[in-house]
Amino acid sequence: MPVWQQVYEEINDPDFVILCAAEDTGGEAVAGPIFDAANPTYIQIVDENHVISSAFNFVNVPSAAWIDEEGRIVRIDEGTYAKTHVMGDGEQSITFGTDVYAPAVKDWVAKGAASAYVQPGSTVTGNIRKHSFDQLKADAAFRLANLFRAHGQKDKAEQYWDLAQSLNPDSINFIRQNLTLTEEGSGGETFMKVVGEYVSQGKDYYRPLDIEQA
Repeated sequence: MPVWQQVYEEINDPDFVILCAAEDTGGEAVAGPIFDAANPTYIQIVDENHVISSAFNFVNVPSAAWIDEEGRIVRIDEGTYAKTHVMGDGEQSITFGTDVYAPAVKDWVAKGAASAYVQPGSTVTGNIRKHSFDQLKADAAFRLANLFRAHGQKDKAEQYWDLAQSLNPDSINFIRQNLTLTEEGSGGETFMKVVGEYVSQGKDYYRPLDIEQA
């Protein structure tokens, strides 16, 4: 978030809006301190039921959709790190993010539809992951789990949470969310092991970024 705050300030265009959504069932109590520590001046919201990632079928966060002034999506479903990151050590290390994503955003803001990074509608449509019936059922089960948890019905919450994960085991968002409810949290050895297995199976931790250095 601090890096995107810097990018936001560098762009300094009143027509450019960043809407940052925290996908976290813990709500403001969990996401609020993170926002407060980063102190961004762009819009921040908390999406307790993962409505946004569900609508766009994002399997991981942070991911984004670029939406122009006419409400058209011109890029979608890409890891939105503003620089390259390496997580973990040795053979289990994972590299994600890129140093070319933020410059591409700046180019789009400056040039609009003329930017080389704007994708045609057919490409955008092809990059939107189609929901399977099981994924749709998983999203419904996930929201029911959150509802039961909010009303103190722990057993029911766990029942529907387990159902959601079994219906959509490839959702990194679900994996992250599950680990946030443990003492270890979502950034420890368990997460690294799960992601390592995920990648070893040929699955995309993030969709490959279709951006070249200009």
